[in-house]
Amino acid sequence: MLHRPEHHPIETSSSYARIARSIRHLAENYDSQPSLEEAARAAGLSAYHFQREFSRLAGVSPKSFISHLTLQQAKARLQSGATVLDAALDAGLSGPSRLHDLCLKVEAMTPGDYAKGGAGLLIRYGFHATLLGTALLMITERGLCGLAFSDEGDEETAFADMRSRWPRAEFVHDQAAVASYAAQIFPDRTGGNRIPRAALPIQLFGTPWQIKVWQALLAIPEGRVASYRTIAERVCTERASRATGAAVGRNPISLIIPCHRVLASSGALTGYHWGEARKRALLALEAARASDL
Repeated sequence: MLHRPEHHPIETSSSYARIARSIRHLAENYDSQPSLEEAARAAGLSAYHFQREFSRLAGVSPKSFISHLTLQQAKARLQSGATVLDAALDAGLSGPSRLHDLCLKVEAMTPGDYAKGGAGLLIRYGFHATLLGTALLMITERGLCGLAFSDEGDEETAFADMRSRWPRAEFVHDQAAVASYAAQIFPDRTGGNRIPRAALPIQLFGTPWQIKVWQALLAIPEGRVASYRTIAERVCTERASRATGAAVGRNPISLIIPCHRVLASSGALTGYHWGEARKRALLALEAARASDL
């Protein structure tokens, strides 16, 4: 059962919630090319106010976002995905991200520690309102170990799913502890103060194979995509595409480890642990931001 102490409520924002609803609506109905007015209705705003609010929070216009939802740009970029990925991997695994401008400090647990199922580990967690829904952040004393998304009102399901990854760990709800991580990952676009940038520590829990795949995902630049086959070829061999897909699906730190940037060789989105509509929205936002630069 998920407990939320009264003095640490879920961080909510009516503005973020409205635009998050519109983003989800657009991502689920992109194939019908919804109009600005339809998107505004999903947010409960007039077209004028929706245009201003969406652009302010998302950093791109609704028109730009909607135009990228077809993923035509992402599919075209897939053709050069191998070259882009190879170049990024050759340059290192902590390249800059235009979306978050994060420098990552990654620490992987040993196979022995992973096998313990989190025994003796204290994981603090909290929630944060974002344009992609409610984010669940989990941290250890060494860094971020989990980041998941859920729809409003479905936080318990997300927590249970993430908690099952460390069945023997102790979990403590601590909104204050995760606040600095949320501030770095989801920068304030409302004009408020920003937390100074610093290396974002990440603690990975997984098998050696999973961690190797997750590290390869870190090399995919924002606004680009790669195929499961490309990742498999770089990590091991093309024949390992299925095992690579399984490792991608077990990624515990969404967004930061960009598993949403991996597509089928055909350009199809395939699955996403936090919902295909959310993956479509993420790719569209990144492509729109990249094209606006």
